[in-house]
Amino acid sequence: MPYRTNDDLPLSVSAHLPPHAQDIYREAFNHAYAAHAGEARQEEAAHRIAWAAVKRTYVKVGSSWISQP
Repeated sequence: MPYRTNDDLPLSVSAHLPPHAQDIYREAFNHAYAAHAGEARQEEAAHRIAWAAVKRTYVKVGSSWISQP
């Protein structure tokens, strides 16, 4: 299901990503969720796409996500 705000994101996302990365995740998830409407793995695809979107801007260093230069 789409996320209205960052507060609605799963704990696995909100507890680990900085606010800007959460924005990226939420927007990418919502777009992908709509684009894959009616597919059996709609939510799974949306989560994969959202994480890929975050990884284009952020990189995980240790346990922290930092913006790539």
